[in-house]
Amino acid sequence: MINIAWHPLFAHPLPEGHRFPMLKYELIPEQLLHQALIRNNNLFAPDVVSEDVILLSHKAEYWKQLRDLTLPAKEQRRIGFPLTAQLVERELRIAQGTIDGAMFARQYGIAFNVAGGTHHAGSNWGEGFCLLNDQAIASNYLLNNGLASRILIIDLDVHQGNGTAEIFYNEPRVFTFSMHGDKNFPFRKEQSDLDIALEDGIEDEMYLNKLSACLPGLLEYKPDFVFYLSGVDVLKSDKLGKLALSKAACMERDRMILQFCKDNDLPVQVSMGGGYSPDIKDIVDAHCNTFKVGIDIFE
Repeated sequence: MINIAWHPLFAHPLPEGHRFPMLKYELIPEQLLHQALIRNNNLFAPDVVSEDVILLSHKAEYWKQLRDLTLPAKEQRRIGFPLTAQLVERELRIAQGTIDGAMFARQYGIAFNVAGGTHHAGSNWGEGFCLLNDQAIASNYLLNNGLASRILIIDLDVHQGNGTAEIFYNEPRVFTFSMHGDKNFPFRKEQSDLDIALEDGIEDEMYLNKLSACLPGLLEYKPDFVFYLSGVDVLKSDKLGKLALSKAACMERDRMILQFCKDNDLPVQVSMGGGYSPDIKDIVDAHCNTFKVGIDIFE
């Protein structure tokens, strides 16, 4: 059974004048349904995550400022858009969707969040369109409830998972792995357990070889759960990415990670992360390929 977190709020959260490319969150489930890769009963609408769970990963003062819409203007600019109640609710539902997905993954092997991958949110800051860190929140939920003992976070978005690295910097039960553009946002990087910094313009073969070389070592950590951030801003067509991967290589990247999880009996929750190609079709196709690979491997 493939379970996918999706809510209408994922696609329509922004005030006029700040239209971040959210259309993909509406089009991804539509395309998956159109291609008969899923049925409506594969989709579930998450509730909002509870405050006590948020506070396992985020500082109380920061969360209070989000909740009460009192975050200073400078901090809102760091996030990239003005704070609204609808935006906060969106993040709360994304985070709960990733928690629910982790629970489904424990049962069925894999689960997805159409949104998520909000890896720039640190313990006491938001940044880069991220308010709350969904995979960090879900990781701490599993640990706090005794549902996992050693978690591996694989972040292959083109941007470093700086918030995730900061949240888990002193947490030995979580191993953070980020493979990202060296000269891309965020320009102040945090320290992951394993960072692979890539030069601009890297192409398919070199990228996949570097990734393949990392996977055996990740098993030495002996994880019992994996969170995978599968951003498609690694594509050559991406206007922010600075790398040069084809759609085929991006799909092979996903196959490598998800087959790694399947072969080693590691349940995996997948959040979609970034994608900023000028043609929305390129973004949606690449994201849907991630779902297709997961379905092929786990069903």
